[in-house]
Amino acid sequence: MSSALTGLLPLPIVQAPMAGGVSVPQLAAAVSEAGGLGFLAAGYKTTDGMYQEIKQLRGLTARPFGVNLFMPVLEHPDPAAVDVYAHQLAGEAAWYETELGDPDSGRDDGYDNKLAVLLDNPVPAVSFHFGVPAAEALAALRRVGTVTLVTATTAEEALAVERAGADAVIVQGVEAGGHQGTHRDLPGAERAGTGLLSLVAQVRETVALPIVAAGGIMRGSQIAAVLAAGASAAQLGTAFLATPESGASALHKQALTDPLYVRTELTRAFSGRPARGLVNRFVREHGPYAPAAYPDVHHLTAPLRKAAAKAGDAQAMSLWAGQGHRMARDLPAGRLVEVLAGELAAARTALSDLPAQGGAHG
Repeated sequence: MSSALTGLLPLPIVQAPMAGGVSVPQLAAAVSEAGGLGFLAAGYKTTDGMYQEIKQLRGLTARPFGVNLFMPVLEHPDPAAVDVYAHQLAGEAAWYETELGDPDSGRDDGYDNKLAVLLDNPVPAVSFHFGVPAAEALAALRRVGTVTLVTATTAEEALAVERAGADAVIVQGVEAGGHQGTHRDLPGAERAGTGLLSLVAQVRETVALPIVAAGGIMRGSQIAAVLAAGASAAQLGTAFLATPESGASALHKQALTDPLYVRTELTRAFSGRPARGLVNRFVREHGPYAPAAYPDVHHLTAPLRKAAAKAGDAQAMSLWAGQGHRMARDLPAGRLVEVLAGELAAARTALSDLPAQGGAHG
């Protein structure tokens, strides 16, 4: 593992930054205190909201932690396609007695202001989703002592991350819950993607950067597998979503292991960009027709999702979850880190006890 990451990771366990109110300071603090690396999600928050959560987290732990930023969206979707989708959702708005949101509510998520705050008030780690920051931004963060990580979903994206000067790459397999961190949202992206173990192997042969592997990891044995494949650490999201410290709603937590939800899929239904979640009524009815229009569709559906949550109706909520959601455990976050570390140690011991391959045959 690179020296930049060594001091941040007593254990090779990173808590994924889950936007939308899930990755709250209490969760990040519990993970960091247990020896993992907790993360805050600045996505969808105001700059001041991000700053206040950092202050709160610093009051809860003196251990290293990270903050995740969304890169500004470069694509400009067809407004006519967004209008058509809004017309399709009119019945949903009427049912939940709410108005649809304004799709033109903003496209850059306050990126420049958030980056400025993180340069003025440095944190141990900053990660980036939906693209690669300018080399100058990564260098500026390094100068103030911040370790930088950037998500990639292909070997080609990982190469772009390395060339920009990041300290590490987060390799996100198609199994991951929530938004795929693709650098460009290409047509058909919701039907594409590479499995994590294959992707880690490809990236390992393409770049020299330390790899943090993400996607569907729920057990210590899976952490051992990605470490054996060449990763330096594993990033888990859905596993921590179910913890009591998580800011996810009770409905969302319960849905992870509810037999009513038999599978996940990548869908544009809620945000206009491919994101993996439990398949509910909203995904089935609207996913096939949702345009490639992020964050316009995110803003459009925000009031619907909030109204559904208020009504206790999980069938119209964005129930982000990775493919391993059925393996979620209702454990305190710190205890979950301990259990994962124990499982990892046991898996490594089992691997070391295997007989060497080859040799003479009787």
